[in-house]
Amino acid sequence: MAATQNGYLNGNSQSLTPEITSETPRFSDIPSAIDIPVGGTDTDEAVEIDLEQLQDDPTELCTVLENEGAAKHLWLLFALAYAKQGKIDHAIEIIQKGLSAMSRASPKEKLGLLSCLCWMYLWKAREAPRMIPEGQLVSEARNKEYYLQAATTTLNEATRANPAFPPLYLARGVLSLLRASLQPPSKTLTPGTADERIETLRQALKSFNDALKVSGGRNMMAVLGRARTQFSLGNYADALDGYQEVLAKLPRWTDPDPRIGIGCCLWQLGYKDEAKVAWERALEMDPNSKIPIILLSLFYLHDSNRHPPNDPMFASTYKKAMTEYTQKAYKLDKELPLTCATFGHYFLPRKAFPTVETLARKAIEYTDVNAIASDGWYLLARKEHYEENFSRAADYYNRAEMARGGAEKGYFPAKFGMAQMQVKVGDRDGAKYRLEKMIHQQKSPEAMSLLGTLYAEEIFAVRTSGSKEDKSTELKKAIGLLETVRMQWKDPKKHLSPDESLLLCLARLYEIDQPDKSMQCLQQVEQMQLDQIKKDIHPEDLEDESTAEALLRENLLPQLLNNIACFQYQADKNEIARDSFQTALNACIKLGEKDEAMDTDALVTTTSYNLARTYEAAGLLDEAKKVYGGLLERHSDYTDANARLTYIALRQSPSDEGPKSLAKLYETESADLEVRALFGWYLSRAKKRTQNIAEDQEQRHYKHTLQHYDKHDRYSLTGMGNLYLTTAREMRRESGEDKEKRRKTYERAVEFLDKALQLDSKNAYAAQGIGIALADDKKDFRTALQVFTQIRDTLRDSSVNINLGHVYTELKQWSRAIENYEAALAKDRAGDPNVLACLGRVWLQRGKSEQQIDAMKNALEYSNRALELAPEGIHFKFNVAFVQIQLAQLIYTLPEAKRTLGEVQDAAKGLEQAIESFLEIAQSPNPPYHKHDLEQRANMGRNTMRKQLDRAIQAQKEYEQKNADKLQAARQAREAEMQKREEARKRKEEKELEHKKKLKEERQVDLEKARQVAEKVREEEKAKDEAEWSMDDETGEKVKKARKRKGASGGKRKKKGDESDVEGSIGRSTRENTALATDEEDSRPAPKKKRRLERKVKSTGKQYKSQEIIVDSDEEDEDSGVQPTSQASPQANGNGRAQSAAGDDGDTPMRDVEDERGEDVVRRDRKKNYVLDDDDDEDEDEDEGSAPPTKPTEIEEDGSHSSNDKTNGTADNSDHELDAAAAKDAADAVMDDAPSTPAADESAAAIGDQNGGT
Repeated sequence: MAATQNGYLNGNSQSLTPEITSETPRFSDIPSAIDIPVGGTDTDEAVEIDLEQLQDDPTELCTVLENEGAAKHLWLLFALAYAKQGKIDHAIEIIQKGLSAMSRASPKEKLGLLSCLCWMYLWKAREAPRMIPEGQLVSEARNKEYYLQAATTTLNEATRANPAFPPLYLARGVLSLLRASLQPPSKTLTPGTADERIETLRQALKSFNDALKVSGGRNMMAVLGRARTQFSLGNYADALDGYQEVLAKLPRWTDPDPRIGIGCCLWQLGYKDEAKVAWERALEMDPNSKIPIILLSLFYLHDSNRHPPNDPMFASTYKKAMTEYTQKAYKLDKELPLTCATFGHYFLPRKAFPTVETLARKAIEYTDVNAIASDGWYLLARKEHYEENFSRAADYYNRAEMARGGAEKGYFPAKFGMAQMQVKVGDRDGAKYRLEKMIHQQKSPEAMSLLGTLYAEEIFAVRTSGSKEDKSTELKKAIGLLETVRMQWKDPKKHLSPDESLLLCLARLYEIDQPDKSMQCLQQVEQMQLDQIKKDIHPEDLEDESTAEALLRENLLPQLLNNIACFQYQADKNEIARDSFQTALNACIKLGEKDEAMDTDALVTTTSYNLARTYEAAGLLDEAKKVYGGLLERHSDYTDANARLTYIALRQSPSDEGPKSLAKLYETESADLEVRALFGWYLSRAKKRTQNIAEDQEQRHYKHTLQHYDKHDRYSLTGMGNLYLTTAREMRRESGEDKEKRRKTYERAVEFLDKALQLDSKNAYAAQGIGIALADDKKDFRTALQVFTQIRDTLRDSSVNINLGHVYTELKQWSRAIENYEAALAKDRAGDPNVLACLGRVWLQRGKSEQQIDAMKNALEYSNRALELAPEGIHFKFNVAFVQIQLAQLIYTLPEAKRTLGEVQDAAKGLEQAIESFLEIAQSPNPPYHKHDLEQRANMGRNTMRKQLDRAIQAQKEYEQKNADKLQAARQAREAEMQKREEARKRKEEKELEHKKKLKEERQVDLEKARQVAEKVREEEKAKDEAEWSMDDETGEKVKKARKRKGASGGKRKKKGDESDVEGSIGRSTRENTALATDEEDSRPAPKKKRRLERKVKSTGKQYKSQEIIVDSDEEDEDSGVQPTSQASPQANGNGRAQSAAGDDGDTPMRDVEDERGEDVVRRDRKKNYVLDDDDDEDEDEDEGSAPPTKPTEIEEDGSHSSNDKTNGTADNSDHELDAAAAKDAADAVMDDAPSTPAADESAAAIGDQNGGT
């Protein structure tokens, strides 16, 4: 089988045959029949045996083969024929008998049989169960381990015969792979420890490499085995390369199909869609291949997890995975472990437990992949979990985890299942430990939810029992875990749905410390339930969305609505809370209508009481009384409702109906602690004040409650503490004995308050009392500040702000003290003169500390407001007078620069009022200070401070007058300076305007001169052109006049660059005329400029005349090379002005034009100075035999030489040229002398346009 299934012998160096490797199926080389020769006869006789219909018992066949002494290949052929039909046991039996028959043969002759026997054992190992079936003896067990051991023994025997036999390398690699599949992944190893499974896989990898090396790289089965080993080692990229190599060399190979391995590697590398494509291609190549079918099923199951369970795509994708793929794979092979494990998860939620167990057992027993075995154990564990067999479920969960390595490498769902089992059996500590380790490895929402819930249950148990055990750490952990899960719900990639039970648990955790967050959790649950309500319940006929939502909320649970309303009430949202309580009542009614058997009376009673409390808080006392009355009619023993009615009566009638109602209630419910607390509250307001605390009625009531009813009554303890605080504050502190007595009273108060805090750590009133004692007695203001700051958010009472203001004042933090006093005014103390007096005091201290008059004025304002609210209060009047005195002293001590005359005068008036107030206060029956002290202060103000302020007023007047004079003088000096600057600016502007006007007039004159010169030059050029051209008598065409040549007619023409004396004379003549033309403008002689007269021959292949140009020959040209004269130089162009080319109309730009006779004439701009170099040798070419010309070559107006074939013009023409050049130079000189301004440049450009410029 294995020797020929790849189309060549394993390990041989035979070449691949395309016909075999591409399309030949397994066992295709087994014939349908074979003849066995019969020995012992002379004739060639043979026995024909049909290999397609073999006997069930191969004993007879083996006997025939033994008797006839059959060759080795016949034994192999019959064994493979049985293997082809799936009868592996018969094939093994035949090979074993063949080996017995060949017992006398050499070991090398047995290699073929031994190799085949090894492969048969490996085949059986894949089909055998992993575990020994129940009830079977170990000695008789035929599991995977048994066949692997047999294969190992056979392979070792073959290796001893010939270690280099090629097929053995491949067999050894497959054997190592199968043995590694039985070895679970090891747990976390210590450094230096080898993993048994990893070592086995490395041995397999070495064997496949050896097989590939022996075959010269042509054994594709070895490549596949190496890729499979790399996959098991987790080297998915290397494994992918191996599978792709096989596919590239054998693209039509389907048994085994490398595309399946490619898809698995891509899946592990994260390319899920590409893996699907690979498996679909494998299915196209072989539609009945079960492996790609079940792998595609897993892909669609994975894809369904990307959608929430309530998404229609989830149902459709899941259905496709199970019906189109899993079911089809199961029909093809009901023993395939992967199919059984996948199908088992389908039947588990349907509670088809017998089917689940059967499929799970198959997956466990017949797989050679540890992950599939782990899935089988997990299915069994879930099945036992459903059936509440917790011990067996825990065992199966553990096996599922160990199959994948356990510890950190284990199966996460199995770990979670084990934690659940520990919770079920009561091992909560073990469950928490396991869950914490799981969360450390992976932030699983399930594990965090379970662990957070376990911590929360511990906290709830402590709260219920009333234990004082500190669970702050557990509370922090529980909230952190559950909030993390809550945040994961918002991640769209996780596709998690919110859990109502988790939100309700969070709401209970937040209930005490963070009620706002607790309400947010409840509101989220409310919204989830609203979303789940069916659409037919939704009131579609209502257009008002708020009304529709209110009606929809009535279908929610009344408990949820009641809790939300309670938090709204605590947040001072009374109106919203009232609506929520009403909705909860309506929900109770609807719930009772839906389920008549359900008792909703308790819900209605509680919700009605809460609704009445909202009426009471909103000031709707009559509505509250109706609700309380209704509750008492239904439940006459409802003490809380009766107590609230009594409290309302005390508020409405504190001297008549209220005390009567309280006496009646106290008589019937004197043992109720809430009633006794109400009675103590009433005594604190109605009792007669006394300095002896033992005789105080309120103290006696609290003491009686603590002694006879409940020694841990927190209200009585807090009341006793506050009572002692009030007494201690009012005690005298003159002598040491008084101070000691006062200190002990404070200590007694702290004892009661501390006891109340021990019983209830959230008692804000007791904490505030301790803070007051720290500030008043110990003067420990910073510790008191910490206490008041902590209770400020819990106790929403103005007393906390007042106490904070007192402490901040003592700490000299004026701004914060003022802020807290004003907050108290804004709450419920707007008409409290004591708070206003405190504000006046803090502003006074701030003004004295910072020397601020404004602060003192604020102090006076608040003191006056307090006096207005309580005009009979002598101490408020004293405060006003005292602030006035302090303000007068402050203003007197300030320097003149920091005060004004009005402020000093107001202080003087306030001083007079303060003197009168002190005298009046001194005459009152109960003055706040001694009469003599008050009179003495009034005398000091009358005698000393009055004179001081008079002097201050006089000094302030002189200072302000002097300062006013200085300011007036400085103001006048500045105005004079500003006027002087303005006049200078105007003069400068006038001068500039005059200068611009003058320049403009000069430019106009210069422009007019330039215009006249340019007109003259244009007329002269036109006359010259008319003189050079004439009419031809024969043709009637206009032709250029011919010039006579002087000298020998056969003389040699001068070369380019040759010059003559005549050129020098013309140059000198030109310079003379130019100097005359510009003598009036510049007396200095112009610098000598040299021109080199040259001729440039242009060879174009046409009958054009030569073209000659004039180039500069001064030093610059020698350095930079010859420049064509068609580019105007700055000297020639002046200030950037372009000169027009010579022509009839004066507007033709510089270019080559062809005259009527085909001559090429070069038009160019004229230069400013026409100077020819006269210093060169006159007869450079005499050696060539040419005579010097009798007359110099004429220079045209455009700067080019006239043709040598023409005769020169007359003397008049030459003079005309010089005159024209001189006129042109004069015009250029005028333009050069013009000022270089933008206006001048524009004028020059205009002139250039008129003269035919560029």
